[in-house]
Amino acid sequence: MTIAVLTRVSLSSSIKSYPTYLRDHLERSAASCSLRHRRLPRKVHKNCGAFSATAMADLVRSTVLVTGAGGRTGQIVYKKLKERTENYIARGLVRTEESKEKIGGADDVFVADIRDAQSIVPAIQGIDALIILTSSVPKMKPGYDPSQGGRPEFYFEDGAYPEQVDWVGQKNQIDAAKAAGVKQIVLVGSMGGTDLNHPLNSLGNGNILVWKRKAEQYLADSGVPYTIIRAGGLQDKDGGLRELLVGKNDELLKTETRTIARADVAEVSIQALQFEEAKFKAFDLASKPEGTGTPTTDFKALFSQTSERF
Repeated sequence: MTIAVLTRVSLSSSIKSYPTYLRDHLERSAASCSLRHRRLPRKVHKNCGAFSATAMADLVRSTVLVTGAGGRTGQIVYKKLKERTENYIARGLVRTEESKEKIGGADDVFVADIRDAQSIVPAIQGIDALIILTSSVPKMKPGYDPSQGGRPEFYFEDGAYPEQVDWVGQKNQIDAAKAAGVKQIVLVGSMGGTDLNHPLNSLGNGNILVWKRKAEQYLADSGVPYTIIRAGGLQDKDGGLRELLVGKNDELLKTETRTIARADVAEVSIQALQFEEAKFKAFDLASKPEGTGTPTTDFKALFSQTSERF
């Protein structure tokens, strides 16, 4: 009995930082092993303990796929997951072999087209969580001269319009993840979706925020546990240096705090996998300027600030 209790306490103290579903699984496994201790010789007790430790090492690591892993924010998420080998087995999905090589060319990086539903299935099979960071990207038309005044014009390449990438492509990912039994989907979008006249919608006549919003609604209606992060203006700055802010319905866009570092968005995306408080929620995300406020470290408290489901 003493051995059983010690095993349970040891497990509980060592896994408290893991996602809830993994903690529950390990606690049940420990309890099952403890019951068998009562009926087995001491020699087998030791074997059971060793087996439990080995099994725990495998079970506590969630397999997480980052799509859009070749993008500027996606690269950060993929790198962070790769660095946290105690908690995660990272996978990445990119559109081209060139993008794969750009992030290291590892075997855990899949090349697929999110607009082709079948092509993404191999990357999604066997994962525990999906972080969606794919997005259409407008291109500037050649010939723009800032010295002449006026505004640049933008366009989307054929087949890469927001409807095809941000709606069809994200819908394909959500459907494949649901079919594969994925436990959580984190979708990173953009603030501004409540305003049909937002300037981003006019770029290349793509209505990018309209299609992003439609994909977000589809995820919220899917039945899969989700976290929708609508980021403010993305900045290429170091993360972990600012107080993060959550909001709803684009209210943060009416304030002076409507930007955020890509590295902070990446961190919040990963932290969302750790806390029940992040599930079935959608929120806007921005930050105070560096040097004001207190840098955010308590992500459970951050997610608890909102109860908005969409």
